[in-house]
Amino acid sequence: MSKVALTAVAILTAISCTAQERDMPAPQAMLEEIRRSGPPTVSERVLTAMERVARHEFVPASHRAAAYENRPLPIGAGQTISQPYIVALMTDLADVNKDSVVFEVGTGSGYQAAVLAEMVKHVYTIEIVDMLADRAAQTLQRLGYDNVSVKAGDGYAGWPEHAPFDAILVTAAPETVPKPLIEQLKPGGRLVIPVGPEFRTQILKVLTKNEDGSIDTHNVAPVIFVPFVRDE
Repeated sequence: MSKVALTAVAILTAISCTAQERDMPAPQAMLEEIRRSGPPTVSERVLTAMERVARHEFVPASHRAAAYENRPLPIGAGQTISQPYIVALMTDLADVNKDSVVFEVGTGSGYQAAVLAEMVKHVYTIEIVDMLADRAAQTLQRLGYDNVSVKAGDGYAGWPEHAPFDAILVTAAPETVPKPLIEQLKPGGRLVIPVGPEFRTQILKVLTKNEDGSIDTHNVAPVIFVPFVRDE
């Protein structure tokens, strides 16, 4: 087959895929786009969990028409609900299972916590903006996520009453990794966190705690998250 013919086939295939996605329910189209995103790619196990979470329930009414687009959306107080691919990637990197106890810093809308709750024993999540913490707690309770505990407060110091954790996810970017979060990881646990300057490209990192307490760090991908906010 000639190069021209190959190009024509590729174009027709792309048009066909786009047409098929237009006919898909919005959540399915979102999942198909996540499957094509990366690298790195994410596991089907994570996508199955995401399929069970109604993202539109975590989005303000004014943005619900865009709830299943693969992009972040504003949720108020200068914060966003993360891009679905990033939620999937961070969940995958956390490497959790049904017995895991997970801590999330930056509850936001509660969407990431809900995805985790589909996969783990319990999620503890903290949000510094009181209004967002209250709204997320109400949404999660209304949707039946009784394995999620929401707290309003500064997440820099972690949540020591419930530590150590099998995994910690941070959904805002500090300029350096908070030491208390590393201390609250179990041996073998993972901290998934974007690190870097405010409103510029940051690096999504995975820090794994070894049995001897030492830390292995893996740089995953460039990202842009809202800044990590602390109480003054």
